[in-house]
Amino acid sequence: MIEYKQYKAINSGIRFGKPSIIGTKITVFGVLNWMANGMTINEIIEDFTEPNETQIKACLSYAADREHKIQIAS
Repeated sequence: MIEYKQYKAINSGIRFGKPSIIGTKITVFGVLNWMANGMTINEIIEDFTEPNETQIKACLSYAADREHKIQIAS
């Protein structure tokens, strides 16, 4: 799993404090939503030139880790 912490930031001044890719206004939710709607990593990179493949995979890693932690706490 990619170490997502170096790619993710939570800043109250960017997208209302939602987890986002460092140096962009692209949220983790945005990436997950695009992929859930059928976009590939390459399509995201073509449409939104800011993120790279590693950053997009870091969003997936963050979501997987968060889901894992929620299941453990239940």
